[in-house]
Amino acid sequence: MSNVLLLRAANQDSPDRYENAFRSRGYNPISVPVLETVIVCREELARRLSIGPEKQNLSGVIITSQRAVEAWSEAAQALIAADNNTPLKPESDWWCVPFYAVGEATSVALRDLCDKIPLYTPRDIRGGSETGTAERLAGFILNDLPSDGISRKFLYLIGDKNRDTLPRILESAGVALDPLQVYATQGSSMFPHDLSLALEEEGLSWGWIVYFAPSVAEFVTPILRNHFSLPAVNSSTEDCAQLSGHHHVKVAAIGPTTEAFLQQTLKLSVAVTARNPKADDLADAVLQHDEA
Repeated sequence: MSNVLLLRAANQDSPDRYENAFRSRGYNPISVPVLETVIVCREELARRLSIGPEKQNLSGVIITSQRAVEAWSEAAQALIAADNNTPLKPESDWWCVPFYAVGEATSVALRDLCDKIPLYTPRDIRGGSETGTAERLAGFILNDLPSDGISRKFLYLIGDKNRDTLPRILESAGVALDPLQVYATQGSSMFPHDLSLALEEEGLSWGWIVYFAPSVAEFVTPILRNHFSLPAVNSSTEDCAQLSGHHHVKVAAIGPTTEAFLQQTLKLSVAVTARNPKADDLADAVLQHDEA
């Protein structure tokens, strides 16, 4: 048995499928989160909240993640603190427009927001379990709109990696969107610390590091080099193990896109790549390599 470092956050709500797949094959998987989400454009969102929906000609708000709810909460609390709890101006009343939520978790987060913050928050929350995907939410919104021929525009809170599914469906039906990015994903500031904790695992050798996305590989690899001897393209095993005190490991990739980035951009030698981006296929590929 050897340690396998999984460069991803483990699922906290249920047994993690990747950890289970490796554990069932005799490995000791250790997941280390590599990403974090930060709130951005706080001032602009607060400005939009203070203006209110009427002056922006908004028919509602579309919320597609709990991070967007967090951003709204921060902006609302900042306005309340700045106004010193003065009465809410009528034009800043967001109670009068619907908020459309993707999925039950986002819907619940919006309702919790209403309970905690009395001002600048929604009261008309639509969607939930029946709108668990962007496509379903878009269809729900179109079915929910009155067929009166009036054009409508929605404030659309997004992150930095938004897909075009929802905008494409709504805009093709004549619904205008006013997108505002309110959160972004970046390399975790805690990754060096979390990695050091993982390295405290005793009694087992380190066998593998598994990469799951090109987007984080460039961020984590220099930090990994402080502790591991990573195999380079066109280098022998002996060359990779020369760094004193560094763990010699093999590298696995979740799929061909990640493999290509590791090899061509970072010049890392990838020992195995999963046939399909699934937990069992990945763990099987690692096990087969070790048993060969």
